[in-house]
Amino acid sequence: MNNNSYNKKRVINIKKKELDTCSCNIIHKEIVHKVSENMPQEEKLYDLAELFKVFGDTTRIRILYALFASEMCVCDIAALLNMTQSAISHQLRVLKQARLVKYRKEGKVVYYSLDDDHVKNIFDEGFEHIQHTNPK
Repeated sequence: MNNNSYNKKRVINIKKKELDTCSCNIIHKEIVHKVSENMPQEEKLYDLAELFKVFGDTTRIRILYALFASEMCVCDIAALLNMTQSAISHQLRVLKQARLVKYRKEGKVVYYSLDDDHVKNIFDEGFEHIQHTNPK
């Protein structure tokens, strides 16, 4: 790479960094105060981040999608997703801890379903977002 090409790339990178930072020294106290008053407690934001981490696994997303259609037992979910019952049980445990799924027993069979309608709403909003195209 010649020196002229290197300098052009450096200028572009510097300009990108300038766009990423605020170049003013004025603090808009009213805005900061207003946002600060409405900011949820740190613990609640942590809990929200943990919830979104649960959605960060494709297998869990596939399980949730299956449960949108019907209540299912571990055997059925494993067959549907072509996975072992052990792997499905592990993911269901994570989903239960996050209060995204619930279960009921009927004899020896355990059936899983969505915990409530909020789960589908969260999923639908995320799915709509990824399908939304961002024109540039």
